[in-house]
Amino acid sequence: MKRKLSLLVFAILGAVSTLHAQEETEPKNPLKISGYAEVYYQYDFNNPENNTRPGFVYSHNRNNEVNLNLGFVKANYETEKLRANVALGVGTYMNSNYAAEAGVLKNIYEANIGVKISKNKNLWVDAGILPSHIGFESAISKDCFTLTRSILADNSPYFESGAKISYTSDSGKWFVSGLVLNGWQRIQRVDGNSTVAFGHQLTYKPNEKITLNSSSFIGNDKPDSIRQMRYFHNLYGSFQISKKLALITGFDIGAEQKAKGSDQYNIWYSPVVVAKYSPTEKLSFAARGEYYSDEKGVIIATGTANGFKTFGYSVNADYWILPNLVWRTELKNLSSKDDIFINRDNNFKNNNLMAVTSLAVSF
Repeated sequence: MKRKLSLLVFAILGAVSTLHAQEETEPKNPLKISGYAEVYYQYDFNNPENNTRPGFVYSHNRNNEVNLNLGFVKANYETEKLRANVALGVGTYMNSNYAAEAGVLKNIYEANIGVKISKNKNLWVDAGILPSHIGFESAISKDCFTLTRSILADNSPYFESGAKISYTSDSGKWFVSGLVLNGWQRIQRVDGNSTVAFGHQLTYKPNEKITLNSSSFIGNDKPDSIRQMRYFHNLYGSFQISKKLALITGFDIGAEQKAKGSDQYNIWYSPVVVAKYSPTEKLSFAARGEYYSDEKGVIIATGTANGFKTFGYSVNADYWILPNLVWRTELKNLSSKDDIFINRDNNFKNNNLMAVTSLAVSF
């Protein structure tokens, strides 16, 4: 009896071992389907009559209504030498950020193809509609420390179209890319523009707790008849100080010609600091301080004496109801040097306070 039992145990162990070996040798499915949706309710205490947040806000920009900020379905295909992404999106984020695009292009969140061009090195060429190479914030709120985007993020590209060549070192510590682009957050170039834009990204990760990044944009985003070269640089550092505390610091600076052929430039810049504290796996808090200065209105035009010079701070709390479902709440205040915020009585104020809450799910 014992001998038969031993033989049965060995047979079972052998079958399990064979199945495990088969699982390891069978190729993984290269196609993955995923999705994301974020609904929100926001109240702007200035309560503007058109129920739209100030014009320089492009994400979570509807007031006093329940709405969809961003929802998309994405197909990702990836093998050793080929990768491709297609994602179609809807929501107030898409309406605001893709307003200049034509037809169905307004709903393309991402569409690109990449080919590995080296046998032994992680060297790729990607082309199409790509996520922006600039900044530490994306349109996917759940991946950011704060519910809403900083002024800096809302007023630099969320997406771009063109081609890039990129290299990741064998150690994974270095990433470098060079880009040829259709413009500053453009799928189609501006009518009358025959120029291309360029960019770079350099990322260094000395360890799992530190990320340092440098990104740039060089190009003209206007018709050739009024061509004004724009030079822009984004720098940020991400630091996991402890298991519970993380910090991100960033700085944007840009310069654009005052007129075609001019050797004088209008300058804008923005520093930002964001801290996140996570007492438990499900609960976290974040605080942000920022300043944005654009005196000549290159990016944010106000028509006022001092232009756009605005301080902002925000605090938010996040609770992960499920591993793929997060409830977020944020309170944010903006304070400008000039009266640039309009209220329901059509009066201008230098202060803007808002509160927003959201539910975001990924699958």
